[in-house]
Amino acid sequence: MQGYGACMSRLRVLSASTAAAVCLTLIAVGPRASAQEPAAPQAPSDVSARVVDGGVRVSWSPPSSSDPAVTHYVVHAGQGSCPVTVDAKARSAVMPVVKGQRMITPRVQAVNVLGYSSDAPVGRSVDVRGRASGDYANLQVLEFSDFHGALEDTDGAIGAATLVSAFERDRRAVPRTLTVSAGDNFGASPAISAQFDEIPTIEALNLMGLQVSTTGNHEHDRPLEHLRRMVDASDFDWVVSNYSTLAPLQTGKRKVRAFTVRDIDGVKVGVVGMNTEDTAAVTAPGNLSFGPSGRRTITISPKPGVVNRRIAAARAAGAEVVIAALHQGWQANVGGVPTGRLIEVTRGLRGADLAFGGHTHQTFTSIVGDTPVAQTRNSGQEYTRTQLCIDQRTGTVVGAATEVVTEAMLAGVVPDPKTAAMVQDYKDQVSAKLDRKIGVVDGTFPRGGVPPVERSGETALGDYVADALRAKYGTELALLTGGGIRDTFPARGYEPADPSLRRPSQGSSGPYDVTLGDALSLFPFTNSIMTTKVSGRNLWAALENGVSGYPSDGRFPQISGFRFAFDPARPVGQRIISVTTTDGRSIAADDTTYSLTTIDFLVNGGDDYRGRFSPESAVVRDVLADAFAAAVSADSAANGFVRIPALDGRITRVG
Repeated sequence: MQGYGACMSRLRVLSASTAAAVCLTLIAVGPRASAQEPAAPQAPSDVSARVVDGGVRVSWSPPSSSDPAVTHYVVHAGQGSCPVTVDAKARSAVMPVVKGQRMITPRVQAVNVLGYSSDAPVGRSVDVRGRASGDYANLQVLEFSDFHGALEDTDGAIGAATLVSAFERDRRAVPRTLTVSAGDNFGASPAISAQFDEIPTIEALNLMGLQVSTTGNHEHDRPLEHLRRMVDASDFDWVVSNYSTLAPLQTGKRKVRAFTVRDIDGVKVGVVGMNTEDTAAVTAPGNLSFGPSGRRTITISPKPGVVNRRIAAARAAGAEVVIAALHQGWQANVGGVPTGRLIEVTRGLRGADLAFGGHTHQTFTSIVGDTPVAQTRNSGQEYTRTQLCIDQRTGTVVGAATEVVTEAMLAGVVPDPKTAAMVQDYKDQVSAKLDRKIGVVDGTFPRGGVPPVERSGETALGDYVADALRAKYGTELALLTGGGIRDTFPARGYEPADPSLRRPSQGSSGPYDVTLGDALSLFPFTNSIMTTKVSGRNLWAALENGVSGYPSDGRFPQISGFRFAFDPARPVGQRIISVTTTDGRSIAADDTTYSLTTIDFLVNGGDDYRGRFSPESAVVRDVLADAFAAAVSADSAANGFVRIPALDGRITRVG
């Protein structure tokens, strides 16, 4: 990661998301012939503004250069303004004035496929009192995704109480506001939510004033009956447009709909939703099943056309604005081109004015085709604040400006007392059980990054867990997945109530105390360990599946007892180059069998590992989190602490 860190340092003038994407491109595909690497554009220059009939005419000069080329310009004046989006040829635009504006500071952003430039403001504010037009209206949209039950204000997470206050402040600034989630509100949650069947998260979302959410794959981490209970407890609408049927998700109190239209202070706003088609593969078998003996199954379409039909239905129901909440993600910018299902799906949408993504836990903002797109990081680390301008004469959106609101920008926001008390009550209940110390570690096991370390290569936490389980159960091999690792260790998502425990803080170094709460935050799923058999042929096929979503897919293998090398650029079915034992002996793709430790989710076909790990010979052992906690306790007792292992090269990416 030294090359990545140096690259990020050199590109510190860019936004964090853009710099990360550029560095990933450099590392993945190597240097380009040109001196300038692909990036979001520089800001326009020579920005001026004057009041004219119909609003404020803003003029600018384009950036001196941009790679990729500028596609659009966005003219806005911040929160409560009525933005205008124009194409790359424009050098001026008239921004309407709306009710409530007095002194404004117009600004311009250049946009290309990789993102937005920084704001280029005019030199002085413009007086627009008495200039408001009744023909235009502003709509503010607050949006987040992949909240994953991050109720507490921990390192990197804003916390539910602060989000409640921040959203209230934004709504006071712009009363016509809609709040939306793009899914994964719960599931893979810290213990404070998971230990209470995720009800605390629903209570927090209600207090946040969430109005509409789509489903993500993690809403299906448990059987449908659980999701029905969550829907019933919600004060907000649930919409998903690409399910084959919504019948099994209806409850007595609330119904999940294919779309919704809400009246937001006189503006009718439609919302459609799309869950990732990977849900069936990444959740436990049967979690989408319903009916007598579970014979029927919800199928999830990958086609934008299914969503387009719901967009048309929302328009027919009177929607002036349609927002697409997509649990689909941006992956990376490769060779100056954004990639990922969020990009693919948005290109196929027809009639959406704004699209929000999720699922891949990364920040991305741009305009895809003519549709503004935004995606936030996970676990309440940030949210987006978008201003839309609607021409109410034609019922069309003339522009949109999106701002990513980070934790640092909320430093002065006072947490909401009611929400803080609710969170503390659940915290008190869970701490009595989960603050139990299970051991000591000499530092912090890393997780995350761009791309996430546990989903793109060998990582110390994967090595430690796989080695510990293989040793405990005496098998030749062990295979887990990076997607099952949901936190650092000690966990950023778990904050013990006991102040005597040594915990990571800014500028600190280990050793650190670790608790049962850390283990459950790291492995929040109720997976059981299984020992089974695997043939060499199926091991090769399993590894091929594991690297198929490189560099950020959760199925990426974390292993013990063997090594493998892969080239993600090679054709499907040929990406695994070699598989050997730790002492270098070849493991052939034949019928030779090996004993294996893994988890029930993979044995039963989760993450598309179907048919690889001999479920007929599998033996259930222990709960994964319990076995991990026991390993930490044993190592700490024997050695004084768990030492973070050095990477030994068991996984090699070539090419």
